[in-house]
Amino acid sequence: MLSFLSARQTGLDDPLRLRRAESTRRVLSLELNKDKDIERIHGSGINTLDIEPVESRYMLSGGSDGVIVLYDLENLGGKPCYTCKAVCTVGRSHPDVHKFSVETVQWYPYDTGMFTSSSFDKTLKIWDTNTLQPADVFNFEGTVYSHHMSPIATKHLLIAVGTRSPKVQLCDLKSGSCSHILQGHKQEVLAVSWSPRNEYILATASADSRVKLWDVRRASACLLTLDQHNGEKSKVSSEAVNTAHNGRVNGLCFTTDGLHLLTIGTDDRMRLWNSFSGENTLVNYGKVFNESRKGVKFAVSRGCSPEFVFVPYSSTIAVYSVYSGDLITMLKGHYSSVDCCVFQPNFQELYTCGRDGNILAWVPSLREPEPDDTSGKSLNPAYQDTWSSSDDEDG
Repeated sequence: MLSFLSARQTGLDDPLRLRRAESTRRVLSLELNKDKDIERIHGSGINTLDIEPVESRYMLSGGSDGVIVLYDLENLGGKPCYTCKAVCTVGRSHPDVHKFSVETVQWYPYDTGMFTSSSFDKTLKIWDTNTLQPADVFNFEGTVYSHHMSPIATKHLLIAVGTRSPKVQLCDLKSGSCSHILQGHKQEVLAVSWSPRNEYILATASADSRVKLWDVRRASACLLTLDQHNGEKSKVSSEAVNTAHNGRVNGLCFTTDGLHLLTIGTDDRMRLWNSFSGENTLVNYGKVFNESRKGVKFAVSRGCSPEFVFVPYSSTIAVYSVYSGDLITMLKGHYSSVDCCVFQPNFQELYTCGRDGNILAWVPSLREPEPDDTSGKSLNPAYQDTWSSSDDEDG
């Protein structure tokens, strides 16, 4: 640490190098926080979490009981052991509560005054945080599996929605209607994600084993259909052409720079793709256990070197190096299957939830105290205290 500080002070190192090194160290030392509890509100499993990007203080959770809870993650009491309390709840007694399981919650990217939720009750709701009332409701013909708002969009307010229908729907917050339909998948759409690099690029994953990249400005919007074999003919005749996985694709996540896309399928594989060329980078992560019939929500670190991906793996969370595929560690703490991971980049914290109804906080372990170089040794006379009182001088 001292060498990093010295090199930065003298201008030998890029100022970001120290930040990346410390962020990486903190992620590699993640452990279950024994001093921080999240108040338990949900009566059953929790499917989804989201931390607002403005202050990284407030967190939403959505449960299989249809309940939505808003938590304050800040330690207001200043005590080392504390519980993050629920600020407000859309509970079963709320007149506008979702009738069935909430599958996705997301904050409006620029303001904590609004958030969105989608559910198996075939609705997407836009909520006013202050009044806890829905400002708008979009209804669909089939079950809603996933939705996503672009984290960087400045020229549109589109929400991509994946439903039981093979058509991807784009809901416009400005007009309050579904403005676009993207056709190309053959089965239900299980996951959607906007690119963090280009506000018009959208990735979608389907039960038809395909992952598609779209440019929503184009008439024929589909840019690419990802192929796990990179255009080479498969040696196994049963594998369909232009498929990303040999099973349902139920998880999508862009890297923070938007240059790569990670996908997860029920073939127990995770793949890393070049998001511009659509090329399978062939990084081998080994077996990534995935038996979920719904969407899997996983997360990528930010500001580390190398970057890491946090993936629900049965009742544990597997941490992989994104670009090498190495399994770094397995985080154990849940009693049942984990459904969602969210990463908080400001403090390198990880929050996870699952079917056990618990939300767990994973934080970097404290640094080991530096060894005391002067213990057992006589102090250099140059550093000894030579001060004396006037009484001593008189004596």
